[in-house]
Amino acid sequence: MFFRSGKKRVRLSINKASPLSILKVEGEGGVGVFYQGKEIVRGKLEPAPAHCPDQAFITLCERCVFDCKYCPVPKLQGHVKSDEEVLNIIDEVLRAGNLKAISLTSGVETSVEGEVERVIKLLPALKKYNVPIGVSVYPTEGCSRKFYEAGASEVKYNVETMDREIFKNVCGDLSLDYILDRLREAVDVFGKNRVFSNFIIGLGESDDSVRDGIETLAQIGVIPVLRPVNPHPLRAGDCFTERPSPERLLKLAKLEAEILKKYRLDPGLAKTMCLKCTGCDLVPFIDF
Repeated sequence: MFFRSGKKRVRLSINKASPLSILKVEGEGGVGVFYQGKEIVRGKLEPAPAHCPDQAFITLCERCVFDCKYCPVPKLQGHVKSDEEVLNIIDEVLRAGNLKAISLTSGVETSVEGEVERVIKLLPALKKYNVPIGVSVYPTEGCSRKFYEAGASEVKYNVETMDREIFKNVCGDLSLDYILDRLREAVDVFGKNRVFSNFIIGLGESDDSVRDGIETLAQIGVIPVLRPVNPHPLRAGDCFTERPSPERLLKLAKLEAEILKKYRLDPGLAKTMCLKCTGCDLVPFIDF
């Protein structure tokens, strides 16, 4: 579920052991979050017809030929949506009155080139909705220009981690330098504040390596999305994963804010995808 108070939004999960609870209250918003019986914030619950509020956020392919050691997707080998399914989901969000953006993400069913081409062919059919479109896939050389010309507004190509030793151990099938090159291309095409990259926290990296990684990305005009690792039982023992503490996440998010300010980058300008939603991650200049 998603809870919103003012301009801040958070995605909440159900945990019977949690000291937090949500109860209906009288007045503005209609619900309150209570900590050990004391109300700490008031707001409203938001519907999420397709993954998050106000967007049709759609995973095209729930499979992946790569084997990043923290990721359950290669083990799950899930569903691959048809173009018809994708359009039906968008239409459902539109009918619900919540369509302010379309965001497409995908694993890799058979080839990187195949996923990119699928998105390029799908994008023209999405223009009729007249909302910003975000794309997050594993990129190919030159794909950013093709995405842009086909109607995409923003892109997200994920570095996963900026610690090179960890990257080699957990994403051995991929190349960090290759992804950074594609991010540079994307900034050349889409401009600053329109290119993002997931940066996972909790794979054994030091705070110094996070700082250096944020700096490297910001220097080329990319906004990192600091994402706490979510250890999955299907990947138990495959690599080190430890969900970072709230204190560490806040410390690193504040560090990111300082660096983004230095390079005049503002995640609050995002039109699509995770930075627009803000439900799962601490977003500088919006959450604090």
